[in-house]
Amino acid sequence: MIKSIEILATEGLSAKVRALGISNFGDLMTYVQKIPYGRTSDRSRVDLVLSEGKGTCSSKHALLKSIAKENGLEDLELIIGIYKMTAENTPNIGDGIERSPLDYIPEAHCYLKYRDKRIDVTAIGASFERIAQDLLEEQAIEPSQIGAYKVAYHQQYLKDWIIREHIPLDFESIWSIREQCIANLSKINNG
Repeated sequence: MIKSIEILATEGLSAKVRALGISNFGDLMTYVQKIPYGRTSDRSRVDLVLSEGKGTCSSKHALLKSIAKENGLEDLELIIGIYKMTAENTPNIGDGIERSPLDYIPEAHCYLKYRDKRIDVTAIGASFERIAQDLLEEQAIEPSQIGAYKVAYHQQYLKDWIIREHIPLDFESIWSIREQCIANLSKINNG
């Protein structure tokens, strides 16, 4: 089980978490899960989760993947999953989707996959099972891809979805609703 794997590397991010008294992945995942939800000042720098004391699904899971790599744990994957985001499967997003003509918005969510098990430590109470039935596609990525690559991938998926499904809103309107949902999540998870 991944939780019992020790953090033995003495440099990089591993050194930073070891200095916090964290010595295994179970304790690390618990620590990261308790960090407040919020965007860091640079979404491509996973070290900011520790120094700024906040992180999103992308930065928190990329931090864990980075530390796994430093410790030779190559079978832990960082995943982007596109799922149908609704108020039911993503509590506290507000009523933006419900006030629109949409049933859902395809949302890009990052999590980990260890062998066949998916792990979500985005926030306390986070559970991949909440979105599992609404998963549309997933892709393994590297921590360096959580910035521009993830945003471009998500935006292209939305643009293609608008055309494919004949959605009655343009991309900018949908992205605006999505951004409000994420802002609402940040307020609730930190308030």
